[in-house]
Amino acid sequence: MTGAAKLTSAVFNSAAKLGGIFKPAWKILTYGAGSMVLPENSLCISIERGALSAAYGSQVLSHLKIKGAKTYQYEGYPQPGEAASSAILAVSELKAERAQVTLGIPKEWAVIRAAEMPLAVRENLPDVVARELDRLTPLNAEDTFYDFRVLSEDDGKLTILLAVVKADLVNGYIEALKGKNIVVSCVTVNLSGIGSLLNYTDRNKDCVYLEISNDKYEGALFINGFLREVLTGDLNEADDASKIETIMTEITPLADAARKAGRFPQFMFSLKNMAPSFGELLKLKANIPVKLLGENGIKLSIPGVNALPYYAVGGVMERLSHNAAGLNLLTKGVHERQKTPLAFTAILLLIIVALGFLSMIMPLKNEEKRLAKIESELSLRKKEVNKFERLAKEIKEVEKEISDMKSFREGRQPSVDIIREITSLLPQNAWLTRMHVSGTAAEIEGFAESATGLLPKLEASGYFHKVEFASQTVRDSKKGVDRFNIRMKIEGAKETETANDAGGEGLTNEGF
Repeated sequence: MTGAAKLTSAVFNSAAKLGGIFKPAWKILTYGAGSMVLPENSLCISIERGALSAAYGSQVLSHLKIKGAKTYQYEGYPQPGEAASSAILAVSELKAERAQVTLGIPKEWAVIRAAEMPLAVRENLPDVVARELDRLTPLNAEDTFYDFRVLSEDDGKLTILLAVVKADLVNGYIEALKGKNIVVSCVTVNLSGIGSLLNYTDRNKDCVYLEISNDKYEGALFINGFLREVLTGDLNEADDASKIETIMTEITPLADAARKAGRFPQFMFSLKNMAPSFGELLKLKANIPVKLLGENGIKLSIPGVNALPYYAVGGVMERLSHNAAGLNLLTKGVHERQKTPLAFTAILLLIIVALGFLSMIMPLKNEEKRLAKIESELSLRKKEVNKFERLAKEIKEVEKEISDMKSFREGRQPSVDIIREITSLLPQNAWLTRMHVSGTAAEIEGFAESATGLLPKLEASGYFHKVEFASQTVRDSKKGVDRFNIRMKIEGAKETETANDAGGEGLTNEGF
């Protein structure tokens, strides 16, 4: 390689290094500047049976912090006016006037299911879901809020998770909150945020979560922190042991399906208004490792909050986490793509290009000197290198010859064994005048009292197959014998023999 070629190679290597720096830098450049630098604030108002909870949090430079939470008790679900009054009180107490507001609704209000569609509709999925909504659910697109997430793409099919809620169930709360100057920008299902909560607090990316109350249970399967399947049911049993048995029966298929897919979820339970003894009995009776929210791995504390409102906190985390891919039913499946901050990107891009240019130019002189020194050393040792290359070539040729010889010997039967086998098969009253053995076949000529009797004997041998007369048998009436010419294939011999093998080996008795 010449010095110029080496210099070119050095330039290309520098460019490759620059590309390695540029790829992660491009992710930063195309990421929202506000998401990187400016703080984001989120308030989640969660409607639950018997309570309304609110949580407030912020994120700056990917550092997420829950600043406060409030819970207000009700009989049953709070009505829109009640919810709005509690929400404005929470906004004031938590100082969350500038936060983006998420409204979390109970799973009981929504229809959540997985659906399959042809992969061809991928680019026009929102329109297809809108048209097919009344087929996939008991509801239609005009009277609902809905959203979906793509779960998988395989075998020509697209699997989505679809969440739908009647618009009139939610509109009353949105309008009541708007009357208090609280503008809802996102509507989600309470269960959806639990995945973000467990991922943040306990690093449980794969988890089966179940909230248990005295008369019902509600939960979901989360894979990689994303909601995949929901589970709800009633607990009509009188004793705790029977309730636990029912719960285990229901969650086992979820866990088995996850394991078949190569995932091994943990099991997290939340006990709502249940006696502590139920949790101890659950750990004892369950045939799986059990964790309870509020124990062991949950390490999230909020000043002045004793009972953490998990649904509200999960809703905040899901909204602030840009990797959570949470649901927003207000979008009806239409998701805006994040806009690239062009001015900020252009400035940083120019800086990176300038640095990259300098990183390529500065080392060139040093590379020229180093390459000249290397070429000088190579020219001194060129003769030794050439000698070594000749020796290496000769070694390869000899190794090839040895390999060919071994292959040739292993691919054919030894001639001595063939001759011994033929002589042992011929009767005493038969004799040969000529024998020819090649790599793949053998041919014999001679005399015998009955030539036709020789074929079965030779065919029965493990050494030969395709035994046949090479020419017509001639009867010598004077001597009372048949003159024969038999050829046969050698068993196990390779069909591809070299030209040198075509002559084979032979024995003759021309004196007969």
